This record gives sequence, C-alpha cells and structure tokens, in this order.
Amino acid sequence: MNAHGAVYPPELIELMKAVLDAATATLPEGKRTSAMKAQIASEILACAAKGQRDPVALKVAGLSAVVECSHYSHDISPERRAV
Repeated sequence: MNAHGAVYPPELIELMKAVLDAATATLPEGKRTSAMKAQIASEILACAAKGQRDPVALKVAGLSAVVECSHYSHDISPERRAV
C-alpha cells in the first residue's frame, strides 16, 4: 500500500499522532523543527502504510528519519545508528 492516498481509521490516526508527539519529545529542543517533525511523520506514515501498528516500531521508524537526515550521521557507525 502506498502512503499517498491511503485512508486510515480514526484510531490509527490518533495512534500515529501520539507516536509522532512522543518521538518529537525525545529530540533536543533545537531539533524540534517543523521540517524534522514532517520527516518523522513521513516515516511513521510509510511504516503504517505497510501494516505496522506497534507504537514502538512506529516510533523507531520515525526516529530513524532523524538519524538519516542528521548531518552528524556520517560520524556514527552503522551499528550505533539503531534507535
């Protein structure tokens, strides 16, 4: 299923919103930008579109966006990139 044009039930939307809020809250305040939040949300939506409903897995997927887009990620070994 493609995240674009997907229809989600209200319960899943609430779950994804809670996961997004929780993931964003783990970031340093300076990183809590709308662009960062949009990137995290995009990853959560993509994961949910594949059928994932576990809040922890959705949060990990969302936070993986932070590692991938961080300009410091090149300094982190692949083993340490796991969230």
